[in-house]
Amino acid sequence: MTGPITAVPLPLPRVTGSGLTHRGRRRERNEDAILTDPTGRVWAVADGMGGYGHGDVAADIVIDHLETLPDGALVPAALAARIEAAHSGILAHARRRGILRMGATVVALAVERGTAHVAWVGDSRAYLLREGRLRPLTRDHSVVQALIDSGALSVAQVGSHPDAHVVTRAVGVGDAVEVDTVSTRLVAGDRLLLCSDGLTCCVDEPAIKDHLRAAPSPDDACLALVRAALDAGAPDNVSVIVVEIGGA
Repeated sequence: MTGPITAVPLPLPRVTGSGLTHRGRRRERNEDAILTDPTGRVWAVADGMGGYGHGDVAADIVIDHLETLPDGALVPAALAARIEAAHSGILAHARRRGILRMGATVVALAVERGTAHVAWVGDSRAYLLREGRLRPLTRDHSVVQALIDSGALSVAQVGSHPDAHVVTRAVGVGDAVEVDTVSTRLVAGDRLLLCSDGLTCCVDEPAIKDHLRAAPSPDDACLALVRAALDAGAPDNVSVIVVEIGGA
């Protein structure tokens, strides 16, 4: 007679990453904020909305809330809950200081047991590079993305559109915030990119893919991507995080 069957947990992948943020060529201050987790679990980019003022404070509030992701919770729901809490925190801060509006976009990543969970609001983005192919994991909450979805605007027309940087959702703006989430299984060799629109407004996806593929490490990838944005003029703050999935 055989004994009871014992479940043997599969080895978990190694997760390493790096982040870099820069004020760009034209902005006087950096209103982006990033979260890089030395444990490899949680990462985020928050882009403060300078048009509303106090964007750097809004971005910091978002990052502060994401640092406290609880253990044992359903990860996509936990990410969304922390972003919703940040939304309330920004509104409360604005009321105390008499600020009419302040806000931020955000993209957050949690890696849990070989799965990437992404939550986002606005036009900060997440990408997955696998076997040389770059795939967007997020879809912008923006005026131009809505026009593209409706067929009223082509991708080639986005850069010249007067509302190219107008978002339709932001943390801290409006009575409530709607957070989108997506999850995907990871394999060894994957690279994940989180970035503010300061990168994607300057560097197109083919070039992003080339830099991610060519860089020997997440550190090098971050440097290459920010340098590419700066070389292209970097009119906005630029923030990138690159996370690499290694073997067990």
